[in-house]
Amino acid sequence: MISLFATLQTQTMEVTDSVTAVAGTLAQPVAQAAPAAESLSFWELCVKGGFIMIPLALLLIVSIYVFIERWLAIRRADKDDNTFMIRIKDYILDGDPESAQTLCDRTNTPYSRLIAKGISRLGRPMNDVLVTIENTGNIEVANLGKRLPWLATTAAGAPMLGFLGTVWGMVQAFYNLAKAGTSANIDVLAGGIYQALVTTVAGLVVGIVALFAYNYLVARINGVMNSLESKTMEFMDLLNEPV
Repeated sequence: MISLFATLQTQTMEVTDSVTAVAGTLAQPVAQAAPAAESLSFWELCVKGGFIMIPLALLLIVSIYVFIERWLAIRRADKDDNTFMIRIKDYILDGDPESAQTLCDRTNTPYSRLIAKGISRLGRPMNDVLVTIENTGNIEVANLGKRLPWLATTAAGAPMLGFLGTVWGMVQAFYNLAKAGTSANIDVLAGGIYQALVTTVAGLVVGIVALFAYNYLVARINGVMNSLESKTMEFMDLLNEPV
């Protein structure tokens, strides 16, 4: 019995070794045949998006330029001098509007131009002074907001351009599929579809960038408007102070 058991154990080990060897032999060709995952660079992905990527790239470049240029302009306009209104008050109460006008010209900010316009109307009815300042404020805010419609248009139009590129790419993909006839396979359709979707991704990216840039600049302009209103009310209160 012990001899029979040893013989069976030996045979079992030999069979196991044979199966392991055969499995290893079969696994080697499979591993060699498995293709490595192909990766696309960012540039190759953009090229595969087609001609729609060109206007999208232009929209992105112009939007970045508009954002930086407007941000710098708004930053300069939002620079506040805490001593400005104190010095204006001293000049007005001392009966020296010429020095106050000179200070406004030297400061050269939106709120200083508002105050300068109000000083130029001293002696007229208070309502006329207020209307003049408000009109000047509207002009200053409009100057700060110029070119912002470009960002708003890009935020709405870029995704539409991307979707147009996707539809165009889908049309081409199905045309190639139909043209292939009986030799058509999933690769023909899949390649065209993923290339078409590149434009949708690009359009969404450009649109999101423009939308966030637009909303940020609008918020900064609203802050400048609040500052102008504060300076206007402070100046009007100064004119209404009893002598």
